[in-house]
Amino acid sequence: MSSRLFQGIVAQMKDAVDDVIGVMDASGEVVACTDAALVGRVWEDAAGELSLRTDPVVALNGYTFKTLISWGLQYDYAVFVEGEDAAAREVCLLSAVALNGAKTFYDEKHDKTTFIKNILLDNILPGDIYMRSRELHFESDVPRVVILVRQVGKTDLAVIDVVQGLFPDRQIDFVANLNETDIALVKQVKGGVDTQDLRKLAAAIEETINSELYIKTVIGIGSVVDSLKDLAGSYKEAQIAIEVGKVFDTEKTIINFENLGIGRLIYQLPITMCEMFLSEVFKKNSIDSLDQETLITIQKFFENSLNVSETSRKLFVHRNTLVYRLEKIKKLTGLDLREFDHAIIFKVAMMVKRYLLSREDVY
Repeated sequence: MSSRLFQGIVAQMKDAVDDVIGVMDASGEVVACTDAALVGRVWEDAAGELSLRTDPVVALNGYTFKTLISWGLQYDYAVFVEGEDAAAREVCLLSAVALNGAKTFYDEKHDKTTFIKNILLDNILPGDIYMRSRELHFESDVPRVVILVRQVGKTDLAVIDVVQGLFPDRQIDFVANLNETDIALVKQVKGGVDTQDLRKLAAAIEETINSELYIKTVIGIGSVVDSLKDLAGSYKEAQIAIEVGKVFDTEKTIINFENLGIGRLIYQLPITMCEMFLSEVFKKNSIDSLDQETLITIQKFFENSLNVSETSRKLFVHRNTLVYRLEKIKKLTGLDLREFDHAIIFKVAMMVKRYLLSREDVY
């Protein structure tokens, strides 16, 4: 944020009011003031008091202070007016309105993080991305990936500060608060970065948030892209990764879009096509006709690569008992899970059924 912008505004205020009006940064240094003698002075006590207080307006040491809007919990700037009376309070509040408006306009025009956020949310035309990146001296054609952090259950505004603390270089990596639960990290990476490295990075984020704030998260990782205009696609992939993982990989808290497999295809199918597929596969009986014991048997059979002996050992049942159960499944559904083609069809059908159940929860 430019101190010259603040100085230009308070200079105009000087013609309207006789009070001393100024702006200080988070360290307490006065960066703009109607009294030029105060510029450069550092008020550490005032800065410390404002960081601890939640009051909208604070009177201290003969001045009235009001913090300006900030993305994180810690303020960046505060306006101050000489005096601690009601008149000083009114002037301080009015000054904050004017300065907040100017700060927001400046941020939207010059702040790189705001620019990145607009790209992710499709709030900027593709043709304008290149032009704006040049205005911001933004390196546009380098590998980047979008990592979406979603808070689950309890939420905390401080999560964005934790993530920003992990990636302090705001000229390379960008952290944007998208809504009350989602935070996007746009991370610059090396070309040909391995998916395991991205997973380790996401795991470090998850562990830090959990250990410092006791907040549970689920993290989606999009594809690495080489151009700014493709970041929105990587963000959408990270969203899909979380949504698909919620349906098909409920135990995972970190999901990479590139590892979604067949779940991604099913997630993109129309509901009517999924219902039609189930009705064609289970012509004899519905999948709902299978009891819980049978479903557990099927799951273990798939987990053990259709190996009858290994599955019976894991289920603590005799081999013949397992064969009997598989014959029962064949009789009910018409599918012999010992045959690879039939097993694939049944596996996909189970995933489609799970997807349909998740859509029922939505509607």
